[in-house]
Amino acid sequence: MQLSLLDTPDPKETARKRADELRRLLEHHNRLYYVLDAPEISDAEYDSLFRELQALELRFPELVSPESPTQRVGGTALEKFRAVTHRLPMLSLENATNDSEIREFDLRVKKVLGLAPDAVVEYVCEPKLDGLAVELVYEEGVLTVGATRGDGITGEDVTANIRTIRALPLRLGGKGIPPLLEVRGEVFLSLEAFQRINAEKEEQGEAPFANPRNAAAGSLRQLDPRITARRPLSFFCYAPGACEGVEFGSQQEFLNSTAGWGVPVNPLVRRVQGIEATVAYYLEMQQRRESLPYEIDGTVIKVDSFALQRELGEKSRSPRWAVACKFPPRQAVTVVENIIHSVGRTGVITPVAQLSPVEISGVTVSRATLHNWDEITAKDIRVGDTVVVERAGDVIPAVVRVVTERRNSNAQPSLPPAKCPECGSEVVRIADEVAVRCMGLSCPPQIRESIMHFASRNAMDIEGLGEKFIEQLLSLGLVHSVADLYHLTRDDFMRFERMGDKLASNLLTAIENSKQRDLGRFIFALGIRHVGERTAKSLAQAFGSLENLERATFEELTSIRDIGATVAQSIRTFFDNQENIAVIRRMLEAGVAPAVEEKRVGGRFTGKSFVFTGKLSHFTREDASRLVEDEGGSAVGSVSKKTDFVVAGEDAGSKLAKARELGVTVLTEEEFLELVGQKG
Repeated sequence: MQLSLLDTPDPKETARKRADELRRLLEHHNRLYYVLDAPEISDAEYDSLFRELQALELRFPELVSPESPTQRVGGTALEKFRAVTHRLPMLSLENATNDSEIREFDLRVKKVLGLAPDAVVEYVCEPKLDGLAVELVYEEGVLTVGATRGDGITGEDVTANIRTIRALPLRLGGKGIPPLLEVRGEVFLSLEAFQRINAEKEEQGEAPFANPRNAAAGSLRQLDPRITARRPLSFFCYAPGACEGVEFGSQQEFLNSTAGWGVPVNPLVRRVQGIEATVAYYLEMQQRRESLPYEIDGTVIKVDSFALQRELGEKSRSPRWAVACKFPPRQAVTVVENIIHSVGRTGVITPVAQLSPVEISGVTVSRATLHNWDEITAKDIRVGDTVVVERAGDVIPAVVRVVTERRNSNAQPSLPPAKCPECGSEVVRIADEVAVRCMGLSCPPQIRESIMHFASRNAMDIEGLGEKFIEQLLSLGLVHSVADLYHLTRDDFMRFERMGDKLASNLLTAIENSKQRDLGRFIFALGIRHVGERTAKSLAQAFGSLENLERATFEELTSIRDIGATVAQSIRTFFDNQENIAVIRRMLEAGVAPAVEEKRVGGRFTGKSFVFTGKLSHFTREDASRLVEDEGGSAVGSVSKKTDFVVAGEDAGSKLAKARELGVTVLTEEEFLELVGQKG
């Protein structure tokens, strides 16, 4: 719907009805995508509906409601979590470790209920997720509170973070919704999401999470909900808390009802007849464990009937009507034969233990990640050590600990490499990072990412040279560094699958045109650690040529606004690498001639600096920065006494507070547009 359609006798009422409809549609499609894995519309169509709702809420702020899908992005950071007391205790479960103990649980249930040993009890079996237990409170169908289990009596209020989980409905749908419904379940991360988060942490030089459970718990307990919103947490419901206005007769009935109202329930939950079917389920899940997209460490068995649950009652800290059946640990003891160095696609060098082959959960393991050298030092892992190795799903096995009592006197510590094992470049460890990196432009494991970044729109903008073509360049051995792009011929491209003469010509033209990009874009395209577009432009304007930048000292670099010691050291390390200089020289010899984009002199903003903060709705930060720079000004990232203007959008936080504290002029988006002459 276009906003012009709101020009009706009652535009606000028209907008309200459409906003309600859009919220229902978006929640419906969220459920299809995140819970049922059965999307009905494309991402582009979903984004169109979402933007339409955003536009309506922007025009009519009174229409914004807490349960709107637009409010999932995360709000202001908290100083600490407040305590929440559960209406009913969240009890822990007793454990069983094998099928014999499962049968013993069944006999205990029958004994308390006064049933014969051969009686058949109906159970509900569920995978035991390895995540974080939480309780959700829905009042009149609206999610009002999300809390961690805590000690079972008191938990932490993580409502703001819970709201960012897209699989969860902010408002229940369907019929018969009770006035109060407490839903208990597990927040978890898929293995794919876990691996992606760890890759990002390692790329940022941070220590990775040890396992998906730690990652889920760490994500949910972020004081800044915006961080949680960037991590794709999932949720499955498994039990009720307090409920008013509705009575459930059984566990299965509760799960069916909550699923009908939109709360995710694990599709692997199964109601079974008798203990033998229960044991069969446990063994089946143990077999399926490796193929599931998330971590499970056992199954949970519950007496289905709530009447029987009440009759069975509870012990001091656990119910008599349920048991958690743990799987055998996925650990084994073996020996570290060697520690080798693996170079990732972003240049991070990871130490990897070569192990005496050992079987874990039916899989032979001969390698395990050691993450980084801080981890090696903390665990004191040496070549020749006897170690405990753990395998977690599809995640590469990891060394848990050293069996020090079996240490050989000849066991040798491992040190980080001085040179990259792939390309021979000097390696570097940047201050405050745990990662050791190769920063070579021609390092083989990094070539794919290096070329994709180099050719991207905001870098050298080589139109048409996408991921599929880059993969073919690599597979055919046609490029070994970004410099090789400028030495490709028509015959090279004609070796590609489904390549026509016109397309080959277009690619060559795009490569040729990229030779004249401005210096700032060329510096950004080089992929120097910590050097983004804005920093690259500042460097181009400060030094005026690539040669001057190559010779710049650490002191000269840190004298530039917004360039601190870490960035300056990264730049210096990059240009001290002779392999990188050789790649740059080959590009220049091929005709690449980066041009300096002169800053306008005499513009309205000459000598003025701007900081943009908060959520901007009228323009992107890149567009706003360009408007400032076109008039001779500078767009910078932090507020100081030298800052002239701070432009504040929605949810502006610490930068806005600092601007007010320092007396810096604060502009709204509308005032900024008036200042640059783009309004009215």
